[in-house]
Amino acid sequence: MQEQQNNGMGKFLKLVAWGVVIVAAVNVFSTRNNAPKKELDVNSGNWTKLSLILQQIDRNYVDSIDHKDYIEKILPNIMSSLDPHSSYLPPVELEEADASLEGNFGGIGVQFNVPNDTATIISVIPGGPSEKVGILSGDKIIKVDGKVVAGVKINQDSLVKSLKGEEGTIVKVEIKRDDVDDILSFSIERGKIPVKSIDVAMMMNDSLAYVKLSKFTKSSYKEFLESVVPLKEQGMKHMVFDLRGNTGGYLDQALLLSNEFLQKEQLIVYMKGAHRKKEEFFADGTGKLIDVNLYVLIDETSASSSEIFAGAIQDNDRGTIFGRRSYGKGLVQEPIYFTDKSGIRLTVARFYTPTGRCIQKPYSEDYKYDIYERYRHGEMIAADSIRVNDSLKYVTPKGKVVYGGGGIIPDEFVPIDTVGVTDFLIKCNRKSLAIKYSNELARELRSELREVKTFQQYNKLISGVDIKGGFLNYARENGVVPRSGEWKISEQVIIMQIKALVGRYTILDDNAFYPYILEIDNVMDRVKEVINT
Repeated sequence: MQEQQNNGMGKFLKLVAWGVVIVAAVNVFSTRNNAPKKELDVNSGNWTKLSLILQQIDRNYVDSIDHKDYIEKILPNIMSSLDPHSSYLPPVELEEADASLEGNFGGIGVQFNVPNDTATIISVIPGGPSEKVGILSGDKIIKVDGKVVAGVKINQDSLVKSLKGEEGTIVKVEIKRDDVDDILSFSIERGKIPVKSIDVAMMMNDSLAYVKLSKFTKSSYKEFLESVVPLKEQGMKHMVFDLRGNTGGYLDQALLLSNEFLQKEQLIVYMKGAHRKKEEFFADGTGKLIDVNLYVLIDETSASSSEIFAGAIQDNDRGTIFGRRSYGKGLVQEPIYFTDKSGIRLTVARFYTPTGRCIQKPYSEDYKYDIYERYRHGEMIAADSIRVNDSLKYVTPKGKVVYGGGGIIPDEFVPIDTVGVTDFLIKCNRKSLAIKYSNELARELRSELREVKTFQQYNKLISGVDIKGGFLNYARENGVVPRSGEWKISEQVIIMQIKALVGRYTILDDNAFYPYILEIDNVMDRVKEVINT
């Protein structure tokens, strides 16, 4: 009897439990059952449904809404759903993005790296705020505005942000100098710091010049003209224009730079979009470098304005493109600003090279991982592995076949460089040993480096240093020892890297860096072969 009662009670409890579940489920999907059904018209305009949903949330949601926070969260999703390059930028991000392209920012005027856990100043910008108060190359940053930043593994970007700031504001920096026992304290008034986009412009021999542009900023064209004048005076007949790693920037700067090399009425680029009529841009024939032989270097990170320039040169048969297939960004973004200091970068058009190519690579789920895919199927090693679409084939005025659909394919393919690569080199790179040793070597040579005024002086100084012995000892102390034959294979790469890195601790900066780096650059080797044939 008791057992029957228990069974009956068990069934009753199960029914009750199911009833609770059913009621709960119903309550998830229904509200007030006695409320009249109301339908809102979503067909009165393109954005009506979105507006209605936001209105209903605002009027009826169970809790109060932090409108600002809510909007900040949904805007990035709205923009990213358009295309991979349309974006929403909150105030801080927008300020940083603009500063990188404007050509200047508020700061203290130093370059530094963090080889271990302490920031060491590599160079001080001449005439900048730090030089005026006596900051020197080799100084170590210990505190910024009273906060310890040495020995605490601070994020390098965070340190940069703490040193940057509005022009005219004061930042207090405490410094450790090698030959001084006490910590030195400096109050530095932030100033406008020019951000150069021309990393280096130099003659490699009597007729060959090398110019590297890192980005297309508002001042790029002006910098370029100022850089090439002395090169022409030194006898420049050939120019290598290096756009590797250049992710783009201002469109007008790409147009102005292209104009320097092209004949009158040659098309540079044209653009069009759903709300933008076709707009063509032609060279006006006033360029000062029309007769200079041009060689353009690109790689998988060259994008946007870099591709506009490379496409104009290639499609007009004006020069030779070297390297690997460019990124494939054929979209034009327009900045739109809001009163709260935020803004959007909205894609408004596609650009097309002179032959009519759109070089925008297809949107896909793995869009961001396209570069890894190129490695996977061998494109970085062999030109035959580059995937082309025959339906997007175009022909230049001189009969050269070019392709659209995903970046600029170079005229002279040069694979990713593996010369000198050994397990020893890989282990050294993973531990950043060349960078760290360069910092130590620069510290030992500090007084001599401060006296260097020309590349010849620096080359003489560094050539007298036993870099091989010093580095091998340093690597051994850090647990990395080359196996038989490895040093011979990797020696030139490592020694040139160290010479280049130490050179940045002089007033010459990149002018002492690139002469050594280009000695171990396989793309430059190919350019020289073509010039000499």
